[in-house]
Amino acid sequence: MDIKEILGKCDHTLLSQSATWAEIKAICDDGIKYHTASVCIPASYVKQAKEYVGDKLAICTVIGFPNGYSTTAAKCFEATDAVDNGADEIDMVINIGKVKDKDYAFVLQEIKAVKEACKGKLLKVIIETCLLTDEEKIEMCHVVSDSGADYIKTSTGFSTAGATFDDIKLFSENVAPHLKIKAAGGISSIEDAEKFIELGASRLGTSRVVKIVKSQEA
Repeated sequence: MDIKEILGKCDHTLLSQSATWAEIKAICDDGIKYHTASVCIPASYVKQAKEYVGDKLAICTVIGFPNGYSTTAAKCFEATDAVDNGADEIDMVINIGKVKDKDYAFVLQEIKAVKEACKGKLLKVIIETCLLTDEEKIEMCHVVSDSGADYIKTSTGFSTAGATFDDIKLFSENVAPHLKIKAAGGISSIEDAEKFIELGASRLGTSRVVKIVKSQEA
């Protein structure tokens, strides 16, 4: 697979609590240079980053992050605020406790509400696979397929594990045809990135792919 094709599927990500504007600006520069799908950054930098990149690069941010247990109203406010500040894509974390309670109706309605709050922008739904059973993952494939969201996403990168090949295979076998898949967390090599794509991922949440390409160039 051509490296440009892989880079074009990457959400070049920096979500560390200590991220500075200089670091955000640097990944925006990388995103433009390497034609990544987007940069995924903290909400507090969205307005500044969008003003910096203009139409050269999509800006993605996260809401209800990383724990997912904010109220629906809070998540909707975060989503609308991010879009109003210039975000092109929103990655939301589900309420994992509600999944454990098997309250899938609540989870579905919350995703629908956040999707409406996104004002037509892309919504990716993070289900934090490392905290779910396979049965819960399959149920969430159905819920997210019915929600109007654009993507189902594996992980925040802030919990006990990130994306696995088995999870992407499970997603591919259980989501509706219109729902796209994002693998995120722990993607550490070009070979892994390629395999995730081959298994069905349309997006990759990673900082390492660009770093590897830059080191190879150096």
